[in-house]
Amino acid sequence: MERKANINRKTGETDIEITLHLDGTGSNSINTGIGFFDHMLSSFAKHGLFDLKVSVKGDLEVDSHHTIEDTGIVLGQAIKKAIGDKNGIKRFGECILPMDEALILCALDLSGRPYLKYNIDLTVPKVGDFDTEMVHEFFYAVSYNAGMNLHLKMLDGVNNHHIIEAAFKAFAKALDKALEYDKRIAGVLSTKGSL
Repeated sequence: MERKANINRKTGETDIEITLHLDGTGSNSINTGIGFFDHMLSSFAKHGLFDLKVSVKGDLEVDSHHTIEDTGIVLGQAIKKAIGDKNGIKRFGECILPMDEALILCALDLSGRPYLKYNIDLTVPKVGDFDTEMVHEFFYAVSYNAGMNLHLKMLDGVNNHHIIEAAFKAFAKALDKALEYDKRIAGVLSTKGSL
């Protein structure tokens, strides 16, 4: 079964379409209208080996908030739909990812129970045209719409670009690991018998 999803979401603030293939090669086409955010989503796709198409029309004349948060909502929905029944997957994934002076830990559980623990200290309000406070809002939206327990922790870092990019890459690597199949797992990996 191919783990793919296509999600469209249109509101008075944003019009978003995302196509996601979890078992891809990292090919991507991203257009959110926010250059740095495009770079982060491209990094997520490339390092998770996810094929990802993102098209966003947002109210950037207001600010970047709705565009980034709503993209997180739709990406989370696409992840959840593409994963399917979770039979045979490892469920847990983790990564400690270095990027120059930055070091980010990401650990996640595709449990169906959403939770975000976020410990990343950013020291500037913007990187390019990207509002840095939106990193938290993006990952919150993804985790709650995908139904995943997500922990992001900065272990070291000075440069905000490096810190944010390391977080997106660590998330990609951890998610890819959690999605791996293990032939020893019959059904879902849970004593409850469901996720």
